[in-house]
Amino acid sequence: MPFTCKLAQRLARLMVPGVALLVACHVADRPLTGPTPPDQPVQVVVSPASVALDQYQTQQFLAYGRSAAGDSVPVSVSYTATGGAITVSGLYTAGPVPGNFRVIAMQRGGLLADTAAVTVIQVPVASVAVSPAMASVGVGQRAQFSATLQDANGNTLTGRTVTWSSSNAAVATVNGSGLVTGVAAGSVTITATSEGKSGAAAITVTASPNPGASHFGHVFIVTEENTNYASVIGSSSMPYLNSLALQYGLATQYYANTHPSIGNYFMLATGQIITNNDSYSTVVTVDNVVRELRAAGKTWKSYAEDLPSVGYTGPDVGNYARKHNVFALLSDVVNDATQVTNLVPFTQFATDLANGTLPTFSNIVPNLCNDAHDCSLSTADTWLKNHIDPLIKGTTFQQDGLLIIVFDESGSDNTNGGGRIVWVAVSSKAKPGYSSTTLYQHQSTLRLILKGLGVTAFPGAAATAPDMDEFFTP
Repeated sequence: MPFTCKLAQRLARLMVPGVALLVACHVADRPLTGPTPPDQPVQVVVSPASVALDQYQTQQFLAYGRSAAGDSVPVSVSYTATGGAITVSGLYTAGPVPGNFRVIAMQRGGLLADTAAVTVIQVPVASVAVSPAMASVGVGQRAQFSATLQDANGNTLTGRTVTWSSSNAAVATVNGSGLVTGVAAGSVTITATSEGKSGAAAITVTASPNPGASHFGHVFIVTEENTNYASVIGSSSMPYLNSLALQYGLATQYYANTHPSIGNYFMLATGQIITNNDSYSTVVTVDNVVRELRAAGKTWKSYAEDLPSVGYTGPDVGNYARKHNVFALLSDVVNDATQVTNLVPFTQFATDLANGTLPTFSNIVPNLCNDAHDCSLSTADTWLKNHIDPLIKGTTFQQDGLLIIVFDESGSDNTNGGGRIVWVAVSSKAKPGYSSTTLYQHQSTLRLILKGLGVTAFPGAAATAPDMDEFFTP
C-alpha cells in the first residue's frame, strides 16, 4: 500500500470530537498473475539452425526452450518438415529431391515455434542399370527398357536426365524414353547414360517370317475385364489362367490403349479406339476384322454369354453388355442379314465345338460376372476352366488352334493409355513357357488374329503394329 494512503489512515484514527473523518485511498491495479515462472519457455529454439545434406542423408535436430532470463529450459515439441521425413524425436532424413526445405518445431499445446533451414544437395550418379539386360525383338517390333540410377550408397536417384543410344541404328533404334524398335536382323547394344555414367543392354533383332504365312486354322479370343497385371499373375485367385501363362506364352509388357472398356474392344476389332463412351450406340463403318476376314474367305462368330437371341444388336440386357461385344456395332454385321446371324449366345459354342463346326475366328464374350467385371477373379478363372479348357484339349485345337486370353484394361493404371494387363497365348505352336518383354497393345492382337489366319490386310493401327511372332515356333 502506498505510504500516503497509510498516513491518511493513521490520521483518521485521531478522533476529533463531533467530526468523523472518512478517508478513501486509491490502490493501483495489480496484475492477475505473477511474473513468468523462471522455468517456463518464452521461445522455442531448433538446433542446428541450418544444415546442408546430401540426398537421403540424416541429421538429428534438437529443440529446447528459452526462458525470459535467457536460460535453456525443457520444452515438448512436435516436428514437421516441408521436404524429406522427420521422426517424432527430430531425426531428419533428406529425400531424393534436391532443394531448400524447412524443419519446424511446434510447442505442444502452445503457440511457440521455430524453424531450421535444410538444403538438400544433389549427389552425383554413381551407376546406371538398364532393364531388361538382354532381350530379343523381331523386325518391326518394340521393347520398352528402363534405366535405374543409384548413388554411391546404392540409393535410387530420380529426376535426372537420361540419354539413350543404339550402337547400330541400322539394326535397332531407341527413343528418348528407352523404347527400342527392331529394324533389321542382327545384334545391338542399347546404352543409357546419365551424368557420365552408363549402363547397357544386349538386344538381338530377329527377322520376321513371311507376313502372308498362315500359322493357324482357328483363332479364339476371350476378353476379361478391368484388372491390373500384378493382380493376376502369381495370384491364387486365378490358378487356371496362371497355369496357362506358365505353360504357354505370356506378354509381360502388354498395355491396354485407353479407359474405359469400349475403346479397347473397338481397338481389338477395328484398330481404332472410336469412342470412350461406354453407352455408345452408333454403327461404325470403318475397316474392321469382320470385313477383312470375309474378304479373305474366312468365317467368324461372336459367342456372347447371355445374348438374348441370335442376331441381337440392341443395348445391354441383364448380364450382357454390348460395350463388350462391339461386333454388334460394326456395319459389316448390322447391315448384313446373313452376317448378323453370327452374333450368337455363348450356349452355341459348346454345340459348335462338339459338332466340329467352329468358325475360323471365334470372339468369346463372358457375361459381366464371368469376365471379372462384377464378380471375383476366382469366378472368372473357374469359368475359363469349365468352358475353355475343353476347347484347348480338343483335337482340332491341338492341331491348328490359337487361343488368346486378354484383359481389356487395367483396374488402376493409365500407363500407355489403359495400363499394364495380362495377355496369354495358348497353342501347340506356342513356345513352351515363353515370356516376352516386348511392349504390345491391342492393335498387335488384332494384327496377330488376322496374320495368324493368313490375312494380309490389317485395319487401323494394326497395319503398323508390332508383330507377335516371337511367341510361336516357325
